Amino acid sequence: MDTKTETKGMSTLDQEALVYHQQPKPGKIEVISSKPCMTEKDLALAYSPGVAAPCKEIAKDPAKVYDYTAKGNLVAVISNGTAVLGLGDIGPAAGKPVMEGKGILFKQFAGIDVFDIEVATKNVDEFCNAVRVLEPTFGGINLEDIKAPECFEIEERLKKEMKIPVFHDDQHGTAIVSGAALLNACAITNRKMSDVRIVVNGAGASANSCAKIFIALGARRENIIMCDSQGVIYKGRTNGMNKYKEYFASETEARSLTEALKGADVFVGLSVAGALTPEMLKDMSKDPIIFAMANPEPEITPDKARAARPDAIIATGRSDYPNQVNNVLGFPSIFRGALDTRSTQINEEMKLAAVHALAKLAREDVPEKVSATYGGKAFKFGREYLIPKPFDTRVLMWVAPAVAKAAIDTGVATRKIEDWDSYRDTLEALQGPSKVFIRSAINRVHQNAEANGGELPKIVFPEGTSTKILKALATLVDERICQPILLGYPDRVKEKINALEIHALKDVPVIHPSNHPAYAKYVERLYSLRQRKGVSLREAERLMADPNYFAAMMVHMGEADGMVTGSSINYADAVRPILQTIGVYQNGVPAGLNFILLEDKFLVLADTTVNFNPTAEQCAAIALQAAKIVEYFGIEPRISMLSYSNFTGAPGTPAKMKKAAEIVKSLRPNMIVDGDMQADTAVNAEIMERLFPFSNLKGGANVLVFPNLESANITYKLIQQIGKVEVIGPFLMGVRRSANVLQRTTTVDGIVNSVVFTALEAQFIKDVLKHRG
Repeated sequence: MDTKTETKGMSTLDQEALVYHQQPKPGKIEVISSKPCMTEKDLALAYSPGVAAPCKEIAKDPAKVYDYTAKGNLVAVISNGTAVLGLGDIGPAAGKPVMEGKGILFKQFAGIDVFDIEVATKNVDEFCNAVRVLEPTFGGINLEDIKAPECFEIEERLKKEMKIPVFHDDQHGTAIVSGAALLNACAITNRKMSDVRIVVNGAGASANSCAKIFIALGARRENIIMCDSQGVIYKGRTNGMNKYKEYFASETEARSLTEALKGADVFVGLSVAGALTPEMLKDMSKDPIIFAMANPEPEITPDKARAARPDAIIATGRSDYPNQVNNVLGFPSIFRGALDTRSTQINEEMKLAAVHALAKLAREDVPEKVSATYGGKAFKFGREYLIPKPFDTRVLMWVAPAVAKAAIDTGVATRKIEDWDSYRDTLEALQGPSKVFIRSAINRVHQNAEANGGELPKIVFPEGTSTKILKALATLVDERICQPILLGYPDRVKEKINALEIHALKDVPVIHPSNHPAYAKYVERLYSLRQRKGVSLREAERLMADPNYFAAMMVHMGEADGMVTGSSINYADAVRPILQTIGVYQNGVPAGLNFILLEDKFLVLADTTVNFNPTAEQCAAIALQAAKIVEYFGIEPRISMLSYSNFTGAPGTPAKMKKAAEIVKSLRPNMIVDGDMQADTAVNAEIMERLFPFSNLKGGANVLVFPNLESANITYKLIQQIGKVEVIGPFLMGVRRSANVLQRTTTVDGIVNSVVFTALEAQFIKDVLKHRG
């Protein structure tokens, strides 16, 4: 493509969009195999002759198509291109980039696979016939960008003729999201839905569906006036009418939008840019609710609307203004709930369940990770935040279960969900391997707590005024992970908590070290530990006033079960108090560990942070410590001692790692461990089986012990940046009690992950000590 020729006169954004859609290969989607297909055996299973087995099973029982094919997670996005975005009737081929984009949103926000299908017909019968015969292929149909009134008839017919969900997103997506926004806007302005007077400007698919869902939410039909390009739709009007407009014909003297808006509470715009003027707003009621949702330009911009009516609550379809009414808040999660219950349709009750779920979610505290996605901007329920943000990952967790439950309750589900907690865990897993891993750890913390009378581990945080720590604790308290203890000046800490409006922390204890009754006892203990290492009594007093030393001593003395620090100081300064106070256990080696999370498993890397060039004995100790951590998760450790060679035992690194493996075997004869070996051999079971069948390391290693800090640190940092995996950590091993040090660059999510792991480790250590008596 000669971009200089073909993009001449275009905006920079348009030029970038063309390159984006063309390079490195045309389009935005591709088909990727979900099964290995690299060997003749794979091919025999995937196609002939192996594929006959599932075919025969499905022939005997058609419902098994959901067990042996992708149907249950596959949606068709279907359009004829007659009403594309703000572009109008541009045809099916020109609309294909939009349909591909829709497929990406389904996958991104709900893990749903999509085939986009562009149909070259404007005839309703032909369109319906083309779609109806696709039912064996798909779990659901998403109709897209079809002009009114044909879209109404198409959806009505297909819903009657098909036994899978059919959903026209242009109608219902906007309606569901704007319905949630209207519920919350009414709550903020102390209005009742039954009393609000609503003017809808636009009479197409979205406008029709919005008005209907407002009625389902409690608005009265007689309180709704609908306008189209010819003015008010009133009783007796004959020009430009159809049966869908007739449903909303009003008994009114108003004939123009200006007249209709006099005394109105709500303006809902689904029309064209500039349709609403500042002058029109002046006659609306107090605290007018203005939803100007025309795309790409709204009926009135928020700045102009606010200049005319400072008391207005405003929403648009634009991401650069507050309160974006974005369909992505609806359709992915709605289809997720419908597919997971194998529903035969998406009915009104399911749509309303989505509305109420979105409205309730907006009233919840907004996690730091959502704010981070939007440049650190804080969000709080109110006039500027009526509905959740599109990249709030909680949307799926709230909407899909609500839709699924409505499907089951109304009898359109053909599969019931019995364990809702497990279902939510499944939804969380769609958001990446780390969600699965952390949720597994959280569940283990809960199980351990239940086994000990419900008592959660006490975790102390020296950085009591850290914004990131406090925001992470809000999640941790809500998830019941630990009993937090904060260190710092109580007034300052409480002031920070109040300023951040983290109400969950209002009763969290705050300790100022030098004012605590145990301060003198802690000083004496530190002095006794360090008096032969150059620490005087006066120095012990100074050190114990340091929150990090005080926290470490609380853990050492058993008055806290664990500690987490390091979000505002460098790693070495954070580790030092832990090692000097809590210390390492017998034969323990302080070392750093990272988890590498893949789709179906995790790897442990060590030592990534502490020992520059560990001896064979230290490598063995590090391996055993890492193995214990893998055992926390109920998984059998398989340890690889890494080198640049496979089983040579050559002088230097290979000999060291071979010796380390032998030490581990001598200490834990039943432990699966081997080395020296290269990294690819360690993680690839096929290489190991084919080239080194003598090794007991079958199935690939899950614990990788590196020969030095350089190789380990470089590896995890490199994977963290370019690998298609997630990296969690580092965590501190070898210490007598649970204590972890954060990276200063860590996020709130990173802190949550570290505390979950710290709590789990603290429970494990406490249980071991209890059984020792």
